[in-house]
Amino acid sequence: MRHFLSLKDYEKSELLEILSAAAEMKRDLKADKAKPKLKGKSLAMIFEKSSTRTRVSFEIGAGQLGMRPIFLSSRDIQLGRGEPMKDTARVIGRMVDMVMIRTYAHERLEEFAAYSSAPVINGLSDDFHPAQLMADYMTMQELGYDDRAVVAWIGDGNNMANSWMMLASKMGFELRVATPKGYEIAPKWAELAKNFADKSGAKLYFYNDPIEAVKGAGVVATDVWISMGQESEREKRLKDFAGFSVTSELLSLADRKAILLHCLPAHRGEEITDETFESCAESIFLEAENRLHAQKGIMVWLDAAK
Repeated sequence: MRHFLSLKDYEKSELLEILSAAAEMKRDLKADKAKPKLKGKSLAMIFEKSSTRTRVSFEIGAGQLGMRPIFLSSRDIQLGRGEPMKDTARVIGRMVDMVMIRTYAHERLEEFAAYSSAPVINGLSDDFHPAQLMADYMTMQELGYDDRAVVAWIGDGNNMANSWMMLASKMGFELRVATPKGYEIAPKWAELAKNFADKSGAKLYFYNDPIEAVKGAGVVATDVWISMGQESEREKRLKDFAGFSVTSELLSLADRKAILLHCLPAHRGEEITDETFESCAESIFLEAENRLHAQKGIMVWLDAAK
């Protein structure tokens, strides 16, 4: 049985299999030929962090596959009253066919997966957001980018930056990460990605200057500077991230056909200007839509791997 906790746990061939299945199901859905590939099965969705895209895409996606999705906030189950994660895992894992968890510490996901008898999907943790990156790469593929792409990440060295690094190091494309000083990617994840890159041929570069990262890039990606749980750091972060906003001037340094990706929600006027967001809205909302399709690919693949 396989879990989907981080892209670091997958080979390039496996990720491409998932994306191929996702693309096929998207085509079938658009042609009104969708099939309930997981009919009669169930998906427990545990939310310790709130969400728009994760909630809607997993719930609708599970329904399109013929599954019964069950929404569980931490307030709805005994986790909210102190039940150990491993006990919750042993109970829920015996009752459902698959589990998606959106949480804080990545270790909570790992503990749940260790005790669950059903496959577990990471809907977001403090370290990684792999389901989002599958949608991002699916979007890149649809817009003409593949493992020859040059991608620039502008912003925090957060879970999204970690996940972009894992994706690049597995797929073999060039990734340039630009973060303010003091907000770099954690050394343990950078070193792990470099080890993967040695095998895949990926090129990983790290800057404290967004201009250096963006020059000539075909894909530019960013995320909020203040994530959930960091609200008390708002004023400091706004000061520290000055100069890292994706503006039309910064984007003009990228390839003239460059696309912009943002996992959403966007804080317009902070990590991205309203003008830039609206000018790139097509790729951003295609990316959001592809959460639905990429996650169906993940669920179908995991079910077959049991």
